[in-house]
Amino acid sequence: MRQKIVRLTLVAGVLVLALLLLLATCGGGGGKDDGKAKKPVKKSTGPATRLPVPSAYTTQRGWELVGTSPDYAVSRTTGRLAYLVRAAGGQYRIRTIDADTGRAGWSGERWRPPAANHFPKLLTVTADDHEYFVTWAYGEIGENALTPPDTIVSLDVYSVEDGARQRVEVPWNTVPTVTATGPGILITDGRSNSVVVSPKTGRISKVPAQSLKYPKGCGSCKQLTEVRGLTSKGLLVSGAREFWVQNGWFSRNVAPKGSDRRSGIPTSVARGVVLAKWQLDKTSKSAATHDLWTVHNSETGRPLVSVECHKPAIEPGQYPQAVVSPSGSYLVAGNLAFDLSTRKGYCFENGAGAKALTLASVTDDGTAYGATSVRNAADVLAGAGFPVKVEVTAGTTDALSSNVRVPSAEGAEGVGLFRWTDEKERLHLIGYPRAESVPAD
Repeated sequence: MRQKIVRLTLVAGVLVLALLLLLATCGGGGGKDDGKAKKPVKKSTGPATRLPVPSAYTTQRGWELVGTSPDYAVSRTTGRLAYLVRAAGGQYRIRTIDADTGRAGWSGERWRPPAANHFPKLLTVTADDHEYFVTWAYGEIGENALTPPDTIVSLDVYSVEDGARQRVEVPWNTVPTVTATGPGILITDGRSNSVVVSPKTGRISKVPAQSLKYPKGCGSCKQLTEVRGLTSKGLLVSGAREFWVQNGWFSRNVAPKGSDRRSGIPTSVARGVVLAKWQLDKTSKSAATHDLWTVHNSETGRPLVSVECHKPAIEPGQYPQAVVSPSGSYLVAGNLAFDLSTRKGYCFENGAGAKALTLASVTDDGTAYGATSVRNAADVLAGAGFPVKVEVTAGTTDALSSNVRVPSAEGAEGVGLFRWTDEKERLHLIGYPRAESVPAD
């Protein structure tokens, strides 16, 4: 069933001030999903909410969804954006729009996940040049008076083109980590056991710890072993000090210049790349105070670009997640930024070595957005701290007005995606186009 967007419009009369409130959500309103199509509005109508945003974007055009899931996913090949809405009886439903225009696309059928009290998670996976939206949830099913409940990871896999769906249920008895950095959906227990699900066929392939193919001569590889991600060559796995790809490359053999070859630790995995932290060679003057951060090609292990950064006074419990621009040309993670096309890396820190800012998103023109005085990227996108813009191509920073909200991502056609929570605790997802792409009235 197709839905049309209805946006919030403010109309002022000469003698009488009338407020017409039309809740625009592409079916994503804060109430129950009634399944009824909404009337279309004029293309020139802008979103109801006008957030203060960077000057690169205009709030006079765009679209707005209200009451959506915390997660959303964007298809690089079709430009569709997927999100979830609540339906009656603890059910949920996936909906899509064109991320550029806001026009409604296909919608999925309603379903009840095993954890009905929370929105399922949403991600995108690519296999054989075909993209899929994936929703997943973890919980119990099948409880009755005679049998105990089973715990499963429930996956619903949708073709981005037409919404064709298949369901896959994977028995799982611990809290899972589910990612999609490679050609399959990876489920791990945070250690050495994992399952890979094919989004094309739904086939479930168990990968026990004994089949991880530990590199010969690597004693630390069997200590603190952890499955980190999936590549087309196999699983990316780390040990206490080194890492490797099952059936592929070994970090010791692809160590960046100037590093201790036996010290690599992958801190984040994204589409096509691995961000790793290395100790500097002991002969380096800064070996005691600095680490070397390197972006590696996940298929070959080849180092793409490196930058030195002060060691933290206290090692973080979790390193920042790497965020890659839609084209794959730029990567940011915490206070690190990399231009992968020119092989330049930057570490934004003050003179004493403290982290100067946290970056949360990066666009295809090399503009990254973040904030100072925050703990992590989630704080940045929630509006905390003091917003900052970074030109990754030049390594320069520019402070923004203190009330500016920064985009969480940007679509392929240059529409910035912004999150905001209203006084009723409803999540808004707003698409503001680039100002340069909107003709003057």
